[in-house]
Amino acid sequence: MLKIESYTVEKLEDPFGILSGDRYEFFLELDVPEDDELYSENGVMLRVIFMKDEEKEQISKYEFIENDTKNVLDFELEEDEEIAVLTFCREHYEEEEDSAIENLDN
Repeated sequence: MLKIESYTVEKLEDPFGILSGDRYEFFLELDVPEDDELYSENGVMLRVIFMKDEEKEQISKYEFIENDTKNVLDFELEEDEEIAVLTFCREHYEEEEDSAIENLDN
């Protein structure tokens, strides 16, 4: 299971008004155990584009990124992890107005 240490969230603007709903960009700093294949000495974050409209809330896109190099890592979320990330986004997208990094004490 993913452990989120901290995160940032920002509402993305649609300058042309062609997309339905609102989109939010999350950067989730992850605590990855050394024995996990996702582990990197440089640290790992998960970039998530969360979409919300009148009918649904969903993850539009996500990618694992190595913190120091900003390289995209070729990994996918497991089904239970994707559900957990979607739940996290649903609970925190409105906090984008604070735009500060939030540390989580889980």
